[in-house]
Amino acid sequence: MREITVATVQMRPKLGEAEDNLVKMSETIAKIASQQKVDLIVFPELITSGYELGVRFTELAQRVPGPTINLIAQRANEYGVYIAFGMVTKEKVESVLYNSAILVGPDGELLDVYNKIHLRGEERMAFREGFKLPIIPTEVGNIGLMIGYDLAFPEVARSLALDGADIVCVCANWEASNIDEWKTYIRARAYENSIFVAGANRIGEDVTLTFGGESMIVGPRGHIHASLAAETDEKSGEPLEGFAVARIDLDEVRKNREEYQFIQNRQPAVYKALVRKY
Repeated sequence: MREITVATVQMRPKLGEAEDNLVKMSETIAKIASQQKVDLIVFPELITSGYELGVRFTELAQRVPGPTINLIAQRANEYGVYIAFGMVTKEKVESVLYNSAILVGPDGELLDVYNKIHLRGEERMAFREGFKLPIIPTEVGNIGLMIGYDLAFPEVARSLALDGADIVCVCANWEASNIDEWKTYIRARAYENSIFVAGANRIGEDVTLTFGGESMIVGPRGHIHASLAAETDEKSGEPLEGFAVARIDLDEVRKNREEYQFIQNRQPAVYKALVRKY
């Protein structure tokens, strides 16, 4: 058995207030780690900055590695945990920004960076598209990363699965008005690839958008091991901050693939249209 404990965080970042958001992240990491031994913590997309910043993303973007990554890496080392989180990063050329997901490890090291490939709406004006889908081998399994809108494209999760991912961390800013998409996609990606998916979706409002939460950890047969769907305010019905924790066995990935043959029964030679531009 390859059992690990995963936590997915549902948080309300303050728009443009990176220091406040990092303090809250640190407090959340400490709270989770103090309650149980945890191997992996997943935070939402752009959790250090908020989403609707426009040109202000340039002010908050950091190089990789940089102060924010170093701080979260220190927390990872302090509590002996892997941490995945979203932030805005930049290249040497100041105007080249990415919507990125970062994975740091329990030794305090930066393990990898994923730059969001599928940009949506106004994101196209702020960020450059990524072009790589890394698989990060770790002591707790092979980890894949994706961000928000990537979840809507089955090719992303399938590519990660074919390259050996046991668990995919989804850092998201999924809107409340489209939350049914989020719930459907996240279970579908787990089902169709026989993998674990840990999705962290933010809550709260920025300028014009409201985000829907319902963070969850889903198993290879679509079973929801843990969810924050029920964590809502009694009066308003709005989602609350918090975290969901699940103990999972990564050996279920191999077991389910052998039993249901979803990967083995593919017919790649027939799928040529998949790589054709629409």
